[in-house]
Amino acid sequence: MRPKAISIAAASAAVLVSGIFCSSGNNIISDNIANAEIQTRLLLEASEAGDTIRIPSSFQKGEVVFVPASDWVSGFFAGTLWYMYELTGDEFWAEHARKHTEALEDIQYLTWHHDVGFMIYDSYGNGLRLKNIDGYKDVCINAAKSLSTRFRPAAGILQSWNVDGGWQSERGWKCPVIIDNMMNLEILFKATEFSGDQTFAGIATSHADKTLKNHFRPDWSSYHVVDYDPETGEVLKKCTAQGYADESAWSRGQAWALYGFTAAYRCTADKKYLDAAENVAGFILSHPNMPEDLVPYWDFNAPDIPDEPRDASSAAIIASGLYELYGHTGKDIYREKADKIICSLSTPAYRAAQGTNGGFILMHSVGSIPHGNSIDVPLNYADYYFLEALIRKRNIEAGLPPVE
Repeated sequence: MRPKAISIAAASAAVLVSGIFCSSGNNIISDNIANAEIQTRLLLEASEAGDTIRIPSSFQKGEVVFVPASDWVSGFFAGTLWYMYELTGDEFWAEHARKHTEALEDIQYLTWHHDVGFMIYDSYGNGLRLKNIDGYKDVCINAAKSLSTRFRPAAGILQSWNVDGGWQSERGWKCPVIIDNMMNLEILFKATEFSGDQTFAGIATSHADKTLKNHFRPDWSSYHVVDYDPETGEVLKKCTAQGYADESAWSRGQAWALYGFTAAYRCTADKKYLDAAENVAGFILSHPNMPEDLVPYWDFNAPDIPDEPRDASSAAIIASGLYELYGHTGKDIYREKADKIICSLSTPAYRAAQGTNGGFILMHSVGSIPHGNSIDVPLNYADYYFLEALIRKRNIEAGLPPVE
């Protein structure tokens, strides 16, 4: 049985409260920083209790859920700590961010799934950007090499999941590519910047081009999974793994597409990627099932809307992506919509009371309803992208580009 979704009344209250909060002169950025310092310290204490650094991913049934370094979400908490350093300037956060980053050192050699980009760039990449720590650049390049082993030249894509075990092996796929994989291209572009080797950027560009060609419907909603024949490059099937149905629009998938193509434009200056990001943003923002507070249901086509769970993680990713899209286009609509999302997420409807939620900042995220996994709980990547969105908002308000 699904957990009870946020009620329409609660959602409406969130909009009302956020409107008051954001128009009353309160500094929403400083308020969120102060709140995050309290919450993230609690989570940090839990993760460093004992002899081994642990990686918090969620808070469920009254306990913090920890994951191994090989889990796809393993880099987000280290990235959250780096963002806390960026937001506060407090070396305390940098010290602990470095510990949690370097606990992931072996992941630079991981080749059996595609999320090494998430795992290493959110941790080592942010550490390199903020502190220029010796050796971090090499780790990013090695991670890009590992990710590149998943490139399938005939199809022109990076294979997302292996199909020789686990639930993926039961789907009959040959070479599945998920829209999420757009998020792992930035480390390839950066590896070319760091090393001068154009191979990495070439792989990233090929993957982005094939995703642009094959993942989108005419309305710019995205399929979650496109399965390729790795030998011929033929598209075999378009379907979902984490959405409601093959032809539905899984909300986090739309968020990944918006963010991923915006970042691809930043890395390449190829306008077709910017156009794609704007088209995806148009789909998201104009969808009739998007709630007034702009925190989407877990799938835009879920059958029991409005009694479906919301997904704060999708909202945070969308907000961060929209701030960057504003920076590239100067279109006020993107900044205004991102501001509204941040206002909504900053209310008690989504932001946990201090000392609760296991130390996570946001409540009400969704991992995978089809898998019965992490439904209506906090998730570490929701917090990561929420803090990233705050950084981008602060940069814009200071007259700076949202992304340095």
